[in-house]
Amino acid sequence: MGIGFIVSLIANGVLTIIILGITIPMDKKYIVRENRKINYKKTTIYLRWNVFDTLTLVLAIYTILCVQAVFFLLASSQTFENPYLQFFANQSSAWVIVIVGYLVSRLSITLKSIKAHWGDELDDEQ
Repeated sequence: MGIGFIVSLIANGVLTIIILGITIPMDKKYIVRENRKINYKKTTIYLRWNVFDTLTLVLAIYTILCVQAVFFLLASSQTFENPYLQFFANQSSAWVIVIVGYLVSRLSITLKSIKAHWGDELDDEQ
């Protein structure tokens, strides 16, 4: 395993700890749970821009920059033994998975929240 992968794993760990340090207190503060299930009717944070979305945007920009760095290094004839290429390739693949997973879960949660808030009104109109 190259030095770029090792540094990338350490960076992933640090970024993960920072993200969890921000999101766990937000989750406990703003998400209403009843019987260990989220009450989408009382939880309004899913219907507006919040810290979770800002973190995702920052991660997306970081991932785009990492992918551009990979393309730049490959275009300048670098091989995969280059530690910078290893680092940026690992960062790109890891954070793309996280961002796509968050996007899918965010869409699902937002749709559930919309249904909880306006589902009764929509059913009454039809």
